[in-house]
This record gives sequence, C-alpha cells and structure tokens, in this order.
Amino acid sequence: MNFEDTQERSMIRQTAAEIADQYGPEHWREKEENGEFSSEFWNELGDAGFHGLLVPEEYAGAGMGMQEMGLAMETLCAEGCGMAGTWYLVLTAGMAAVGIREHGTDDQKERYLPDIATGERNFSIGITEPEAGTNTLNVATRAEKDGDEYVLNGKKAWITFADRADNMILVTRTTPREEVDRGTDGISLFVVDMDDPNIDVSPIPKHAMNYSKSCEVFLEDVRVPEENLLGEVDDGWWVLVDMLNPERIGFAAAGTGIGKLASETAIEYANDREIFGAPIGTHQAVSFPITEAYAKMETATLMREKAAWLYDQDEECGYETNVAKATAVEAGIEAVKHSMQAFGGWGYAKEYDVERWWREINLTRLAPVSQQMAYNHIGQQLGFPKSY
Repeated sequence: MNFEDTQERSMIRQTAAEIADQYGPEHWREKEENGEFSSEFWNELGDAGFHGLLVPEEYAGAGMGMQEMGLAMETLCAEGCGMAGTWYLVLTAGMAAVGIREHGTDDQKERYLPDIATGERNFSIGITEPEAGTNTLNVATRAEKDGDEYVLNGKKAWITFADRADNMILVTRTTPREEVDRGTDGISLFVVDMDDPNIDVSPIPKHAMNYSKSCEVFLEDVRVPEENLLGEVDDGWWVLVDMLNPERIGFAAAGTGIGKLASETAIEYANDREIFGAPIGTHQAVSFPITEAYAKMETATLMREKAAWLYDQDEECGYETNVAKATAVEAGIEAVKHSMQAFGGWGYAKEYDVERWWREINLTRLAPVSQQMAYNHIGQQLGFPKSY
C-alpha cells in the first residue's frame, strides 16, 4: 500500500468537497423532510465522473478502483452530505458497475456501463427477502427456464431506488436449495428491466434517508431473455460476493464520513457555546469522548483503505471488508452520539442536523450486513467455530 496523496486522489477529494459544499446539510434536511430524491445531486455526481469511477475507460469511465471510490464517498459524507454521499453511489456506481464489469458479457458491458458512468442509468440490487433476511442462501425468488427465456417469481424487500431504477440486478434461485450439494450453488443473477408491467413496487415508510425510497418489490411471471443472465447459471453466488465487498467498503466510508461530519460540527459548536464562563469545549467531559471516537475513526479508515487496496489487487478481502465495516460503524456511531450530546437539547433539534445523522448512521448497524454477522465472519477467520 502507498499512502502518497497522488494527484488523482487529491482531485477526487477536492471535487467531492466542492460538491458537498454545494449540497450541504440544508439541502439534505429539505430533501429528507419532503421525501424527495435529489436529481440535481445525482446529476452533479455524473458530471464530476463519480458514477464512472469503477467503470473501465473503454466504456467511458475513469478506470479507477475502490480506493478512489471509498475516498469519494467518505469525503462527500464528511464534508456535508451525510449518508447521501455513500447512498447515491453504492448501488449503481458501486455494486452494479462492479458486477457487470467483472461478470457481464460484452453485450451487457456495452449496453449498461457507459450509461452507468454518466449517471443516465440507475440500478437497484434485489437481494433481501422478507423470509430470508441476512441468510441470502435462503432466497425464495425463483427463475425457471422456459425456452430461451427465464420466468421470475418472488418478493424482495428493502430494495433502494426500486421506485426509480431503470434496471435491477436480481438474485434468484434457479435450482432449489434442497437439490444442491452446497447452499451457495443454484443461485443465479439477472438484469431486469424495471418498467416490466409484471413488477409491482411499494415504498416502505422508514426512519431515515427519505431522500430515496426503499421498497418491497413483487415479481409475477416476469420474463427475461437468457442473455440477461449475469454470470453463469447456478453459479451466481460468487458474482454476488464480488458485489458485496464494495458495498461493505462503501458503508465503512459512510460510518467514518458521517461520524467526522458530526464531530466537526460539534467541535465548532463547542468552541462557540459558552457555559459557566467558558466554551463548553474546554470541558474534557465534552471534548474527550468525541476525540476518542475520532481517533477510532481514523484507525477504521486505514482498515478501509487496506480492504479497498486488496480488492483492487483482486486479492481475497472478505475479512478486511468486514473488519473495516464493523469498526467504522462502531466508531462513527460513538462519534455521532457524543456529538449529539455536546449540543445538549439542541442536538434534538432538526436545524442542527445531528439528529438526522444519528438516524442515518444507525442503519449502518443493520446493513448491508448486521454488525453481528460481520463479527461472525471475523470470528470464524480467527478460529472460532462457524455459528451460521
């Protein structure tokens, strides 16, 4: 690993900071309260080339890696966008771009990657199901071969952007679990057009990030051509794994980014707000908890960089991505909690935004993998017996 601040990294950081300054806390407070998608922010990310960071140059992208994407996400989050800095990039520019780049056919790459790079195409990722939850191997959505087509039936839940996405990468079972030797066998992924009349989308009222919708998706006899298969039939688990590691890296960037945003906002407040004749920041009961959490976030950022570097080198990185996600989330939550406390009662007021960042960062405990499942994976790598 090289920690030199290259010209490319410096430009990404500067550009992300400029975008975040333009789309800062007020923008997201308004979008959150009105339940509006920020098309202007989405388009700005496209104009800056951020949607295409992971897309090869031959398909109009930047040909960069998760190190650069993680930096862009963390900077956007930390400089004013909060969770939106990761939220608007992780699915299309992250997971879909990687899945198609690494496993798509030449036709799929030509059809989808250029539009992903410019932001003209939006993807959702259809993994989670009401009954399967974290246990993706238990997906019940079925894909049955019928001539040169597959017929899809099933239900997905918590599918972000499903209400506005052009396409979905859908995780299905092409062979029932009871008929395969390993649970990872029999899974296949398909690229689905979301304008199909047999797809019904229903937004789920939720706690935060209401500047995009997360939805239940119902598929009834949806037909897709065989060429929409992403990767090999019955071998889609490994395609999905390649897509999940960037998601964990992205949420690690969100954890530290939101935590740093809240911390720096609280530090500014602690310098201005006086009580008992001195700024509240002079009291170690205020400064130490935030400082300690910040130090942990700095450490978690290094693990995210390592995980991203390994990923970009095409090396095994499951352990590192889970460590990065777990530590970044714990440190970020701690930072936002203590930052909210520094504001006292005003931490509860929407005008200071920290209450929104508190709602946002708490999702990272649950998704894209729960903290418990991340620790299960880490513990297994350390030598504990498998618990799931």
